[in-house]
Amino acid sequence: SLSYGSHNELLELVESKLVESNVGVSVDTLVQLEGHLETALSLTRARKTELMLKLVDSLKEKEKLLEEENKVLASQMEKNNLAGAEADNMEMSRAQISDINLPVTLPLLN
Repeated sequence: SLSYGSHNELLELVESKLVESNVGVSVDTLVQLEGHLETALSLTRARKTELMLKLVDSLKEKEKLLEEENKVLASQMEKNNLAGAEADNMEMSRAQISDINLPVTLPLLN
């Protein structure tokens, strides 16, 4: 069984066999090359699948973190809105108190 160090070496070998006169290439050699190509393709697909699954896991983790951050920010906004509403109510109360019509005092008669 032939062993090749990399996919590039395998591709170079296939290209050289295709460029050479096909008369000198045996059926066994072509079958062997086909097997090596299928193995290389299978390994490449497996690696791609592995990388895609890792990416999906990473994106799911990022989604969880963003959801948590969203909850924290929503909670902070709720607190800010409540604090703002409370401050508005206090301002309105002060304004209402100052708007109360106090009896006008007449100047003292001299």
